[in-house]
Amino acid sequence: MTLNWTSTNATEVTLSPGIGRVPAQGSTRVTPEASITYSIAATGPGGTATDSVRITVGAGAPEVERTSDPSKTLEELFRENVYDAFFDYDKADIRPDAQEALAKTAQFLRTHPEIRVIIEGHCDERGSTEYNLALGDRRAQAAKQFLVSLGVAAERLETVSYGKERPFCFVSREDCWQQNRRAHFVLARP
Repeated sequence: MTLNWTSTNATEVTLSPGIGRVPAQGSTRVTPEASITYSIAATGPGGTATDSVRITVGAGAPEVERTSDPSKTLEELFRENVYDAFFDYDKADIRPDAQEALAKTAQFLRTHPEIRVIIEGHCDERGSTEYNLALGDRRAQAAKQFLVSLGVAAERLETVSYGKERPFCFVSREDCWQQNRRAHFVLARP
């Protein structure tokens, strides 16, 4: 089993038990002989953030226990735990706030391997239709590759670009344009 993690602005990241200090982003292969809970603590200027995952080892391969609320539908859990990634004007680079959003999304998707996702690439209204379709595709692909780097299987992620054709906000000013420059996640139907 591989543990994957990412943190933003962390000066020290520790993975326990038995692993110790690790880089701010990374992965490590573990082969526990018995059920175990791994915990990670990331410390930085804003304080300390922690998270954990329980790996249960039984007769078969280890499996991750789901800690989701059983009273909620998969669609509700998806809406609550999957976050859009936003982009700067004319860019498809994953900026720090998008890294944080995608890390949370990846964590949820790793916990629910049955989920398949469509990543929509969107742009603001400026530029030609053709240019924005290409830019939207680069944004969707960048989000997909980032999720794959965090341990989400590529075959679970489909991409599509809508360019400027499906805006979230319709006002011609920067705060609205920023909402339209995004990689948006949609739960794929079987």
